[in-house]
Amino acid sequence: MILEARDLRKHFRIGGGLFAERGTVKAVDGVSLAVEAGETFAIVGESGCGKSTLARLLMRLIEPTEGTVRFDGVEVTGQGTDLAALRRDVQFIFQDPFSSLNPRLTVGRLVGEPLEVHAPELPARERRAKVAALLEKVGLRPEHGDRYPHEFSGGQRQRIGIARALASGPRVVIGDEPVSALDVSVQAQVINLLDDLRRDLGLTLILIAHDLAVIRHMSDRVAVMYLGRIVEQAATTDLFAWPRHPYTRVLLDAVPDLDAPGGAKRSHVEGEMPSPSAPPSGCPFHPRCPHARDRCSTDVPVLEEAEGHAVACHFWREIEDAPRAASVRTRGPAAEARLALWRRAAGGARVVPAQETNEEERP
Repeated sequence: MILEARDLRKHFRIGGGLFAERGTVKAVDGVSLAVEAGETFAIVGESGCGKSTLARLLMRLIEPTEGTVRFDGVEVTGQGTDLAALRRDVQFIFQDPFSSLNPRLTVGRLVGEPLEVHAPELPARERRAKVAALLEKVGLRPEHGDRYPHEFSGGQRQRIGIARALASGPRVVIGDEPVSALDVSVQAQVINLLDDLRRDLGLTLILIAHDLAVIRHMSDRVAVMYLGRIVEQAATTDLFAWPRHPYTRVLLDAVPDLDAPGGAKRSHVEGEMPSPSAPPSGCPFHPRCPHARDRCSTDVPVLEEAEGHAVACHFWREIEDAPRAASVRTRGPAAEARLALWRRAAGGARVVPAQETNEEERP
């Protein structure tokens, strides 16, 4: 395993003002996972479930309250960790390509900064050549290095962010909703670009996404988070064909079935996700679960693994014993039409360079 987390927790203290009581937000509450080298590992869940906090903990952008993170077998959460080496080997692609790039620096400076930090011995001429090569690798032109971020479209800015993440030669790249701020046609190009880079450079991708079609298209394994905990984890094909946790089923069924009359949904869950500052006792999903029983409100379910499929539910075996192939919401004529749109937008299996796309380029 190239990246592992064991019983990872991040609790934030809040309140304490004149009229406010102090409290604790349990953003990540006991997460354990292991990512294999070369795979694409996806983390999915509702907004506020702790996905982005978990990603920042894995890269040690924030310090954990408890638990450990190991990179390539070495713990990186203890004192004396070589953070410079960790930053070189694990890089981050941010969600918003508009705010993640310094508007005062040229693209060449933005992409070249990691080289200045991690390879200061590199002569300026070689550094400029490597920046130009990185821009070409992500579908931009070398002369784009002389421009500023505001001169590019959203998809091109995200390509710049990807080039910047690749500059240090990382082994793991974490993408925090890397395509959610982009148009659908541009999403296709960036998705295929990331997939090609993973294959060509031997990268390990950790992908955070809300779009289940993106997850199914790109990932090898999926972890489903709810209220700071992982409630289900499995290979992508297995999870989409047979979701075993009630929350995963609700999440998949929340996607309208465009192939059914009226885009019908097959299930409904009441209420919203509780606040992480006041989580319910027992199973965190039990206040909304249609299958909840008395035990669910008192006992926290452990993540139980069976044949490579891990589920944190007391009664998942009793809820349903047969696969629900019909639950695969990313299949069917409508879904195939969307994938066809993606393929056309991305030029088939090939990633179309930015200058060949219909993205508007400013002079």
